[in-house]
Amino acid sequence: MDVFETFPEQAEAKRLLRAAVAEGPAHAYLFFGPRGVGKRRAAVAFAAELIGERSRVERGAHPDVYAVEPVGDQIRIDDIRVLRRDLHMRPFEADRRVYLIHSAETMNEDAADALLKDLEEPPPYAVIVLVADDLGPLPETIRSRCQLVPFTRLSERAVREEIGARAPGLAPDEAAALARLAAGRLDRAARLLDPESARRREALLEVARSVYSDAEFEPGDAAQRILDGARERAAEAKSAAEAELETFDLPTREAEQRVRRAARGAEREELLASLEELASWYRDLVVAAVGAERAVVHADRLPVLAEDATTERLAGAERACELVRETWRAFEEFNLSPPLALEALFVQLRRELGATAAPA
Repeated sequence: MDVFETFPEQAEAKRLLRAAVAEGPAHAYLFFGPRGVGKRRAAVAFAAELIGERSRVERGAHPDVYAVEPVGDQIRIDDIRVLRRDLHMRPFEADRRVYLIHSAETMNEDAADALLKDLEEPPPYAVIVLVADDLGPLPETIRSRCQLVPFTRLSERAVREEIGARAPGLAPDEAAALARLAAGRLDRAARLLDPESARRREALLEVARSVYSDAEFEPGDAAQRILDGARERAAEAKSAAEAELETFDLPTREAEQRVRRAARGAEREELLASLEELASWYRDLVVAAVGAERAVVHADRLPVLAEDATTERLAGAERACELVRETWRAFEEFNLSPPLALEALFVQLRRELGATAAPA
C-alpha cells in the first residue's frame, strides 16, 4: 500500500500525485477543494514521497521540507520573503526541497506578487505545493503556473469510518448522525467530537429554535449568544497560539500580532460555521415538513425536528434558511459589524417564523 492510501477517497487527486511521483514532479502544484477533506494530509504525504523519508516529513523534522501557513487571517509578504530566501538554498539531504504553503488563499496581494516571481522561474530542485480551500482569492497568474489537484467532499461512509476511528466507543447510530452532520468534512467531524465545540453547538441550536418557540425571544440576546461562542473559540485559539509561539524567538510586537491574528481568524471561522449550521437547521425544518427525513442534516435531532416542522412554518423556514445564507455570504465578502449584522438577521428571522406553538 502506498502512502496515498492512508487518506480517504479523492481518486483523481491520488491519480495525479502517483503520476507525479512515478514520472517526476512539476515545479508547482495547487491542491484545492473544501476545507477538511484531506488536502493538508495529502500535501504532507506528497512531500514525503518526493523526499523519500516519510517518518521525518510527517513529524515536520526534515530540513528539506519548508512549511508556511497563516497565523490568523493572512499570509503576509514577510512570510513569503523568508521562503524565497530559503528557496535558493540547495537541498541539505534529499535530491529536492519541497515548499508547502497552507491556506494559500489567505496570501495578501503583496505576498502573492512576491511568490509569483519564483513560480515563474523556480530552482530545478524545488517543488512548491499550495493548499487552498478556495481558488477565488488566488490571482489567475498564480493558478496558471501550478498543476491543479482537485479535492472534493468525502462520502458519508468515509466520514463515518473516520469518526469510528477517533471515537470507537460511539454508538453506530450516533456515528452515522454525526457523519451526516459533518457534510463530507473531517474538520467538522472533529469539531462535533470536541466537548467544547459540542457545547457551543447545543447553545446554537437552542437559539435556532427560540426564534419560533420562545414568546419572549430577543434578537439582541440571540445575537450575543452566537458572538459569545465565537469569542470562546477565539480565546482557545489565542491560548494555542501563545503556547506555540513559546518555541519561537520572535520580537514582542510580532508575537503579539500573530496571537491577535490567530484569535481573529478563529473568531471569524466560528462565526461563519455557526451561520452555516443555523441555515442547515431551518433547511431541516423544510425537509422534515415535507416528509423527507432521510435527507435531514441534523439527524441526531430528528425527534425535535419532527415536532417543530409544522406546515405553518414551512414557508417561513424556507425564507429563514435563505436569510441566513445571505448573511453568511455578506460576512464572507464584506467587512460587516458582527453584532449589528447578527441582530438584524434575528429580527428578520423572527419576522419570518414568529412564535408559533408546536403541535401537542
